[in-house]
Amino acid sequence: MNDIPEVNYSKKWDGDRRSTPPLVGDEREILTAFLEWQRETFAMKCAGVPGDRLSDKGVPPSGLSLHGILRHVAGVERWWFRIQFAGEDVPLLYYSDDDPDQDFEDLDGDVEEAFAVWRAGCARSREIVAAHSLDETGVPRATGQPISLRRILVDMIGIYGRHNGHADLLRERIDGATGY
Repeated sequence: MNDIPEVNYSKKWDGDRRSTPPLVGDEREILTAFLEWQRETFAMKCAGVPGDRLSDKGVPPSGLSLHGILRHVAGVERWWFRIQFAGEDVPLLYYSDDDPDQDFEDLDGDVEEAFAVWRAGCARSREIVAAHSLDETGVPRATGQPISLRRILVDMIGIYGRHNGHADLLRERIDGATGY
């Protein structure tokens, strides 16, 4: 059926333990499994990097680092699921009006603490998703227009996909590790 030699397929990440998203399933199962796969991909791209190297910035003029992306996705999880969708009154992470880019630029914090905040945020996001219909809506502050949980899940998959591409490049620059 397929004449492409296995050696020509994209190389998997060494030690990859991610759960492969299902090829068939209902909408919720596929969306949540793919978002989880993206989250696990990001964690995998950071695994094994010494804490002090996680803050290494890429090639100028980019200010991206794995630590900065970690802080950013923790803030995005909170923003979309807890604040925008569930309407929880919780403080923003790594953001202020005076310093809107502190998630990427202010890397003085403890990396392990940043991972703990991200993991806790992902856990809370999972709880919110499990408790609501994909058709339920939140109200984004920027537009005041309703947004469905379904759309938020799709947007989050895109956000992680984009940042996982950045993480690929950053990780390869740190220690040469590659794989999807």
